[in-house]
Amino acid sequence: MSDKPLLGNRKLIRGLNRSTVLNTILAEGAISRAALSKSIGLSPASITNLTAELLEQGLILETKQGESRGGRRPTLLEINPDGGYVVGLKLTDRQLIGALTDLSAKVLSNEVTTLDGSQPEQIVEKIAGTVTSLLKKAHVPRKKLRGVGLGLAGVVDSQNGISRQHPIFGWQDVPLGALLQEKLKTLVHIDNDVKALTTAELLYGAGQGVSEFLTVTIGRGIGLGIVVGGQLYRGSRGGSGEFGHIVVDPKGQPCSCGKIGCLETFVAEPALLQSGQCAAENGDLDPFTTLDELINFAESGQTAAVKLFSTAGQVLGREIANLINIFNPALVIVSGEGTRIGELIFSSMTAAIKEYAMSTLKSDTEVRIDPWGDDAWAVGAASLVLQDFFSSPINRRKAAVPRA
Repeated sequence: MSDKPLLGNRKLIRGLNRSTVLNTILAEGAISRAALSKSIGLSPASITNLTAELLEQGLILETKQGESRGGRRPTLLEINPDGGYVVGLKLTDRQLIGALTDLSAKVLSNEVTTLDGSQPEQIVEKIAGTVTSLLKKAHVPRKKLRGVGLGLAGVVDSQNGISRQHPIFGWQDVPLGALLQEKLKTLVHIDNDVKALTTAELLYGAGQGVSEFLTVTIGRGIGLGIVVGGQLYRGSRGGSGEFGHIVVDPKGQPCSCGKIGCLETFVAEPALLQSGQCAAENGDLDPFTTLDELINFAESGQTAAVKLFSTAGQVLGREIANLINIFNPALVIVSGEGTRIGELIFSSMTAAIKEYAMSTLKSDTEVRIDPWGDDAWAVGAASLVLQDFFSSPINRRKAAVPRA
């Protein structure tokens, strides 16, 4: 009888144990071998072997000594932030936002560059230049680069590295992952930008240790990241989470997706600007050009601007309540550039959630507004690669092997 299945099982079990050790160290921050053994349920000998391997690979390190309960003080283990480096990139309609992080997702260098065009080949060249620049800024040798993650809008088949549909550039089934790997000669993961941001929340942010949570982003569009059972849900081919394109009013305004009355036509930045411009044309608002000016109008008490944001918040809150009724999440994280609008939109959003979510389910859910930072999208993209270090072999996504 062949022993291959048995050896395969041993390899899988070791991979599962390795993942559990890494995730426990990541969650605890600093932990002793004895505490690891107790927490995970593995024997001290197994913990010693696994941590020795991780130390040799440079993924963890021994740090300060813990408190003694009699005898020698235990040495604590932590994730080694210098065990490798990752570049995360967010592709917008006009810019490429990049950040170089260590394994703890700490940003070491960042860069924002203007796009020269929207053709895939032009984007690949811009990304290659940005990766080189970020490494140079942080004085990190290229051999220590573990991979590159890219977050972009639209429907993305992350398993196969394909941009199936890009709403701004008009791409259809572009093999962007393969193009990037051919150019960069390193591991590449691409995904929808909101899913990437949700991955960062799962590994390092408010979603750490939360089995069921949702990330709702507001900005140029409206996005949704879904975590069920501690795993990001992508749908059959990467299309989950198109929250901005649920139909709120079939007699409403045309949406960029081709439908009528989508949520984005009520809450996304272009819709807010359009509503504000209509109010200005009617003489209800002073002339303006940017969302920040519109926010300032509302903060100064101009009634039309206040009402505009309040209405958007009410619509958003009602649809988030529907998500709560469907998913029963423990946590809803509201994030994205649009969070800078603040209580002008969140006050009515919160009230609508309370009104429309089932009372039993509403009490199960914490709604949290995440402070927005310029690097958030890029760190999210970096997490597409970072998750490979912590994922179970069962849940790890396939990554194409870079060509020699």
